[in-house]
Amino acid sequence: MSFIQVQEAGYFYQDGDSRRFILNNVSCEFEKGTFYAILGESGSGKTTFLSLLSALDKPRSGAVIYEGQNIAAIGAENYRRNKLGIIFQAYNLIPYMTAAENVRVAMSITDNQLPSDPAAVAYNLLDYIGIGKDKADRTVNKLSGGEQQRVAIARALATNVDLILADEPTGNLDEEMENEIIEIFRKLAHEHGKCVIVVTHSGEIAQKADTVFKLRKGNLEPYERLSEPVQQQ
Repeated sequence: MSFIQVQEAGYFYQDGDSRRFILNNVSCEFEKGTFYAILGESGSGKTTFLSLLSALDKPRSGAVIYEGQNIAAIGAENYRRNKLGIIFQAYNLIPYMTAAENVRVAMSITDNQLPSDPAAVAYNLLDYIGIGKDKADRTVNKLSGGEQQRVAIARALATNVDLILADEPTGNLDEEMENEIIEIFRKLAHEHGKCVIVVTHSGEIAQKADTVFKLRKGNLEPYERLSEPVQQQ
């Protein structure tokens, strides 16, 4: 059984009597221990697809199955709170809190079993992704963009989940920081068994992901990196 299955998922916007289709009966599977990249030009439906995987929106048809169970049956709020971590391009951190406090906030809302000392967990997670205690105790608005993205990754990991979703996580970063963030994603998949799914226009992410798909005209297709060189969109 696949970790996550997308079964004939369709999505459209209703505009009067007409429908504008964004996803056309998309089917695919994702496994733990794998780093996935989903490419697509602006407006191709990447963010919509991620919204369906994260239960921020519902497919108009078809289903998303998590460990054999339809996420509609799990319940969107329960699924988001306990099954996955989301990393946004804009970070979505609480600016007046420290890095460690941002991580602890995520821990406070999950039903998952966590260690008894949340402060220690927060500092350990931040240290693991390259944020030492000095910076962990700073308010996040005093950290660089790359450091804030690391805090967002630590926050996504803090609830002890196996699914990590990221929406253009390196879009605001320079090339050096992008490479460092990619290596974190690779380690999470390969060393910690997470299922990491990144939607992006970054050719660098596509080159280093284990499996790459591309959204074209509402269809999700395997992306052949050897026959089709990756281009920045």
